[in-house]
Order: sequence, then C-alpha cells, then structure tokens
Amino acid sequence: MTGAGEERTSTAVAALIDTNVLIYRFDGRFPAKQRVATEILRRGIVEDSVRLPHQAIVEFVAAVTRPIRGHIILRQADALREAEEFLRQFTVLYPNEAILRNAIRGCAAYQLNWFDAHLWSFAEHYGLEEILTEDFQHDRLYGTVRAVNPFLGLP
Repeated sequence: MTGAGEERTSTAVAALIDTNVLIYRFDGRFPAKQRVATEILRRGIVEDSVRLPHQAIVEFVAAVTRPIRGHIILRQADALREAEEFLRQFTVLYPNEAILRNAIRGCAAYQLNWFDAHLWSFAEHYGLEEILTEDFQHDRLYGTVRAVNPFLGLP
C-alpha cells in the first residue's frame, strides 16, 4: 500500500529464450550449463515467465541433430518430440513483417548478425525486457531489451 491508500502492483515481464538455452537443457557435455538451462525452463513453465521465438525451436532441432565431432545431442525423433513439447509448454512467438523490418534495423544499428538481430527483434516487438542468451554482450541494453547471459562464469 502507498501512503494515499493506492495499491502498488508490479507485473513480471517474461524473458525471451535463445536457442542455446534449449540446447544446453539436453547437452550432457556441459553439466553446469545443463543445470542452469533446466532450472530456467522449469521455472519458466511454473511462472509463465519465458517466451520462445519460433526461430529458437527451428534452430534447436537443427543444432541438436547435427553431428559435432562425432557427437549428436538428440536423435531426430527425440528432437522433434521435444519441439512438440516446447509448443505445448511455452508461449511461442511468431514473426510478422514488423519483426522482420526491425531485425533489418537491428543488424545495422547494433551490428548484430542476422539471426541475433531477428531474436532481438522478437523481444523488442513483444515488449520483453530480457533475452537470456550467451550470444550477446552480457548486461548490454539493445533498444529496450537487456541481454542476460545465464551461463556467465560457468565452464
């Protein structure tokens, strides 16, 4: 309560999840990052506090099924099943013309690569305050969106 009897409320704004968080959830080669990613996603489900851009799901399936030095994180059938689970468990954000146009501006304004600019544009367009990613400069503000690296300092 404030002094005038007006109630003060705050609404938590959801964060946007980058592909690397989804990948680390299943990548046992990095156990500390796997634990952090698992906690972020579990908390996100319980609190409805994260959003997935459709781009992250597309990139997730491609990344976890591609051999890296002889290692495949998930078989294609498992990756597709997990993609379906993401669709069921999280609010998924889809692109539109405004997001695409803003991504073009993000490439120029912030010198982001095309995929990162697209990710940033989702957050900017949907009014999300944070992107959880290891691919952006930690704690930097891009427009109205702050990049947060949840894996900072982990091996």
